[in-house]
Amino acid sequence: MSDATNDWHPKTHLVRGGLTRSSHGETSEGLFLSSGFVYETAESAQELFLGKEEGFIYSRYGNPTVAMFEERMRALEGSEVAVATASGMSAVMAALACSLKAGDHIVAAKALFSSCSHIITQILPGWGIDYTLVDGSDLDDWAAAMQSNTKIAFFESPANPTLELVDIAGVAAIAHDHGARLVVDNVFATPILQRPLSLGADIVVYSATKHIDGQGRVLGGVVLCDQDFYDLHLQTYLRHTGPTMSAFNAWLLLKGIETLDLRVAQQCTNAAAIADFLAEQPQVSRVLYPGRDDFPQRALAQRQMDRGSTLICFFVEGGQPAAFALLNALSLIDISNNLGDTKSLITHPTTTTHSKLTPQERDDIGITDGCLRMSVGIEDHRDLIGDLTQALAAI
Repeated sequence: MSDATNDWHPKTHLVRGGLTRSSHGETSEGLFLSSGFVYETAESAQELFLGKEEGFIYSRYGNPTVAMFEERMRALEGSEVAVATASGMSAVMAALACSLKAGDHIVAAKALFSSCSHIITQILPGWGIDYTLVDGSDLDDWAAAMQSNTKIAFFESPANPTLELVDIAGVAAIAHDHGARLVVDNVFATPILQRPLSLGADIVVYSATKHIDGQGRVLGGVVLCDQDFYDLHLQTYLRHTGPTMSAFNAWLLLKGIETLDLRVAQQCTNAAAIADFLAEQPQVSRVLYPGRDDFPQRALAQRQMDRGSTLICFFVEGGQPAAFALLNALSLIDISNNLGDTKSLITHPTTTTHSKLTPQERDDIGITDGCLRMSVGIEDHRDLIGDLTQALAAI
């Protein structure tokens, strides 16, 4: 890409970032379904493998379509490097594991997606990597947990499913004071609502499956970092472990990201209206939405997020039976553990996304049997409220 693209605004990057046309001059991004590439000469192949010549060698190392998606994400996020992976969890695993070794220590927030928690509390300890879980909202807790061998601090903000926020700049300062890197999972906020790198994060990860695709089609992940981290750790890990994004998935994600800003804006507008509606319902005991004044961390939300989020967490009276009654009465909103879709989706975390946690672990992060997480889509909010109204009556 030319230097002129550096002056583009984010909405332009969403549509044109990374675009490289072949000699055919296609309007849409080219889809290169090729596992390997040929070389003009043996000398050229040698130079490519030595890294002295730029080009594509093998799609596990790089692919033209995937490279366009990576460049679009890099430009949007403002990072030095973006690397696409096969899924969001492969992105998290790569970002954490590539630079850790036996004897190292990681500090993470307790409020994590269950698969992220499993990596930190089950997989990494098997490699001799120790961990400490902290109250993500308490900076003193973060500071107290840091050790001389702490290499990474990790959290989601907003967290799944309670939307708990972590002070990104505050934790970044603590991590850096102890020589550790900060890795932030920004999937709930999207790069439209929050930019962790500008707040001090070193590495940002996404499940591109969520808002970036946003239409329930494909899996994908992204790791964004500086050149040094990529050169020293991430590149070798990815090349030899192979969590490669397919060219077809990258092509679909390129098309999805074009409308990311438009979709997230409408989803946030809908979510704000629905959160206000739910807060007035007698069957609902509590609503957690960063865009509301009664959100416990409202000041922090205003400081580091542009809008309230596309997701709502709310609690119904009557525990799991009441939650299931509501879910089963819905006719428009779909029951699904996915999120960030154009279609509104809702799930019961206790029995789905966080079912592998112990009751005590769920209690520690505020997940009760009456907790529901709603991912708000782009439908007319009046229809969504109508569906919730009749479903609440079933409790």
